[in-house]
Amino acid sequence: MTHAHRHGRRALRFGSLAVAIVLALPAMAQEAAPADADAPELDAITVTAQRRVENIQDVPMAITTIDRESLEALTASGDDIRLLSGRLPSLNIESSFGRAFPRFYIRGLGNTDFDVNASQPVSLVYDGVVQENPILKGYPLFDLDQVEMARGPQGTLFGRNSPAGVIKFESARPQDEFGGYARIGYGSYETLNVEGAITGALSDNVSARLSVLHQERADWVNNTRNGGGDDLEGYDETAARAQFLFAPGDNFEALFNIHARKLEGTARLFRANIIQPGTNELIDGFEREEVSIDGRNEQQLDQLGANLRMRWDLGRVSLYSITGYESVDAFSRGDIDGGFGAAFLGPGNFGPGFIPFPAESADGLPNHRQYSQEFRVESNEWGRFDWQAGVFWFDETIDVDSFSYDSLSAGNPQNGYATQRQENTAWAVFASADFDVTDKLKLRGGVRYTDDKKDFTAQRVVGPFGPPIAPISVSPSDTDVSWDLSAVYAINDDVNVYGRVARGFRAPSVQGRLMFADATLPADELVTVADTETVLSYEAGVKATLWDNRLRVGFALYRYTVDDQQLTAVGGAANVARLVNADRTVGQGAELDLQAWLTDRLLVTFGASYNDTEIQDDNLAVFGCGGGCTMRDPAGTVAGTFLIDGNALPQAPKHVYNLTARYGIPTSHGEFFAYTDWAYRSEVNFFLYESTEFTGDPLLEGGLRAGYLWGDGNYELAMYGRNITDEEAIVGAIDFNNLTGFLNEPRTWGVEFKARF
Repeated sequence: MTHAHRHGRRALRFGSLAVAIVLALPAMAQEAAPADADAPELDAITVTAQRRVENIQDVPMAITTIDRESLEALTASGDDIRLLSGRLPSLNIESSFGRAFPRFYIRGLGNTDFDVNASQPVSLVYDGVVQENPILKGYPLFDLDQVEMARGPQGTLFGRNSPAGVIKFESARPQDEFGGYARIGYGSYETLNVEGAITGALSDNVSARLSVLHQERADWVNNTRNGGGDDLEGYDETAARAQFLFAPGDNFEALFNIHARKLEGTARLFRANIIQPGTNELIDGFEREEVSIDGRNEQQLDQLGANLRMRWDLGRVSLYSITGYESVDAFSRGDIDGGFGAAFLGPGNFGPGFIPFPAESADGLPNHRQYSQEFRVESNEWGRFDWQAGVFWFDETIDVDSFSYDSLSAGNPQNGYATQRQENTAWAVFASADFDVTDKLKLRGGVRYTDDKKDFTAQRVVGPFGPPIAPISVSPSDTDVSWDLSAVYAINDDVNVYGRVARGFRAPSVQGRLMFADATLPADELVTVADTETVLSYEAGVKATLWDNRLRVGFALYRYTVDDQQLTAVGGAANVARLVNADRTVGQGAELDLQAWLTDRLLVTFGASYNDTEIQDDNLAVFGCGGGCTMRDPAGTVAGTFLIDGNALPQAPKHVYNLTARYGIPTSHGEFFAYTDWAYRSEVNFFLYESTEFTGDPLLEGGLRAGYLWGDGNYELAMYGRNITDEEAIVGAIDFNNLTGFLNEPRTWGVEFKARF
């Protein structure tokens, strides 16, 4: 059966399901029995996915939010932003850098590149400012009002590098009334999680909010190469945010935000030969709390940023200005081979398992700064027609240092040094409008023109295995037009259906990691450039609020085509990272969001997604693994390469499910409650090629939080558990040396106290 026939049959099944749901929901709304006057109702969810505050039901795209209580449950054990993985439909997050560098995937679209200069197709916006560099995207989650994820291309209002979607974080704003909260938790591995905020008026026109977070964990993994005692997997992280709101009247406000982050701890811990050959399972006798490495492992990060958001109400229109600055300094060093010694030293001088050669390296980000400015004009309720338009400017400079070390010599001396420098400037103009054709039908559309330019230079100053490589410079640039069209139709007061078509793009990318490159290769193979990728996406869905506002449901079907998709062939037998463009990638699927009060005491949320992705390029080949894996793809024309046509995208699970349930038992003075959350993703390929060993098994993780609320909800004492079933799973790998893998987070238990004032 051809790919087209398979896609057609799947689309037909999805379409039939969508029609059935659309036809059933109005009937459900009409037949719902009257609710008890005291029955709980779902709170209205407002979002800003279209840069306006709107009810989520009226926005013509798939959007999921996470509220404050859910975030508190997820962050109880000090976990970083990867905790969101699987908690939203179609979302996967992973990292080979640990806490410092998350990689996001929405509907299968992401980037496995581990370079700190890598571009990603998922845009992250924190307090109105795009966080372009992947290191910036790891900023901790604390004192937030809400998290929103808008799926599908968002190129009109959020610009380039958002063809997969946008994740938005909004910090809790300053309030005039004095208040705040304090939260402290302690758990397994001496995990400490402290968070708090204080807010109030400083004068008649100025209010402020100070938010702080501190997370730490003791080392709990023993490196058997240096005797007893725990050496690894600890961290110490602190972040803070200060906000000042100046509001002299209803017609103007200015919100200033300054934030900082400091992290010291362990880089991602790689473990040599933990995968059983011929399978993707952990080896017999594997011990999570032990490693045997001869390299150093450390990670430091310092981040400082600020933004100023201003709004002028000019009557018929409002003017908005968002000014952003971000800077980060990072260094991460690890034992990449995951073991000790090397096979050429003879028997007994290497392990665990076969270690062909040592690999210890580090990446540094000694200089980074990002400036951005947006001006936007928005109409103020013009009746049937409303609009917004604006201009955007972005400027980023980044320096990357790469180091190699000799693990076999005393003191692990440095034996290699390479550099990268990139200057990226972009500007855009955009406009968007909506028109109420009738009381039931609303049309929306928008367009954005973007100009993007990069100046990139890379060189190898000292090579561990080869001569220096003279500076190589490239300057890719492009212009592009992204757009979207959508329609929302109200079947009745409770049920909306919508359709959306959108075009997005990712600007040209550069990859120039020269540390281990073959100096005899031509310059265009040493520094690779990926051309602009474009995506055209079609989406249709239904959103409804039923059962007297006790049930909210959203369902979406989508299909997209990516032309010239930017892919990164990382590692492999060639031990280099190269950018390539695939002729085409096709993705399609279905997504479900549901929240419901099943009883007066039981609140449940459920999310589900099916994401089917396929690379379509008859001639695209990448190097296979260099670590003894079992390849499943046909060989390419160049020795050691394999054709990847027909493969799913890496780190793109077909199935993602999440469930939360909260049950409360009121008392005369408070409430006993229990909250549980579960996330499942199906198997994934770690790399562009398919191999038996480098395939991640399905993963199911659950959390638990149970406790007591009293004092009108101002005080809370709870116990928590994360990964409560103690799942032990390989979530990523290194493929150029041996069967090296890295794991999910361990099971943790703890207690927590929170007070609001």
